[in-house]
Amino acid sequence: MELLWSPFVEFAFMRRALIGGIALAVSAGPLGVFLVLRRLSLMGDAIGHGILPGAALGFWLFGLSLPALTIGGLVAGLGMAGLAAWVTRRTGLREDASLAAIYPISLASGVLLLGLASKKLDLLHLLFGSVLAVDPPTLNGMLLVSIGSLIVLTLIYRWLLMDSLDPLFLASVSRFGAVAYGLFLSLVVLNLVIGFQAIGALMVVGLMMLPAAATQFWSRTLPLRLLLAAFIGATCVWLGLLLSYYSNLPSGPCIVLLAGLAYGASVLLGPLNGLLRRRPRLSPTC
Repeated sequence: MELLWSPFVEFAFMRRALIGGIALAVSAGPLGVFLVLRRLSLMGDAIGHGILPGAALGFWLFGLSLPALTIGGLVAGLGMAGLAAWVTRRTGLREDASLAAIYPISLASGVLLLGLASKKLDLLHLLFGSVLAVDPPTLNGMLLVSIGSLIVLTLIYRWLLMDSLDPLFLASVSRFGAVAYGLFLSLVVLNLVIGFQAIGALMVVGLMMLPAAATQFWSRTLPLRLLLAAFIGATCVWLGLLLSYYSNLPSGPCIVLLAGLAYGASVLLGPLNGLLRRRPRLSPTC
């Protein structure tokens, strides 16, 4: 048991990474559940890549400043999502196709900018995460975003749920559906932006989507799925940081790998359509 807690007791940077990572998992997991519910799972991946150019430009102009990286990533992520929606409305191209066309451009642009600045910044740490990146200001930002996200999500829960299940009905009785969706999208971008320093720009989407996808195999009740996503994500952060510490590997891939194992176990063992829990179909008899 001592091996499970001693790194967090001995080192302040490990405690900051644990607290910040759990806070991020608790807010990002429920957002991922709503993305899965709306069949927009790829949007999280697209936005996660889309924030990279803004964060890179913020670093290029202002250095390793949390406000600059956050604002740059937020503007880039929302701008990419808005551009995809505009292309969809103007051309009739499906939104997932618009996102699939735009996010490789964003990713390439961000990696190019980071590559040009690589003499001043460790590219691997930004792409794949580092527990050393969670300094006190970053931790405060992660806690603030997590608490704010949970408060806003609670306030818009009813409208967001109706907009996810029956948007036409919601539009007929209220105009708040579009506002709720806009706030929800902003929360997704903000969580991805604030988490990329510790988890990594290419890894933070996994913490949002994998626990959310795993919950589909355990419950049909949305509130329970929201809680399960937060719990699975927080557990993967804890164990992933331990794996990163003892194996001297980047923290982001370790956390996401464990989230992937949780998803794989859910696919096999989950009581709802799990591969090993399905009852064999009986052949018809004459």
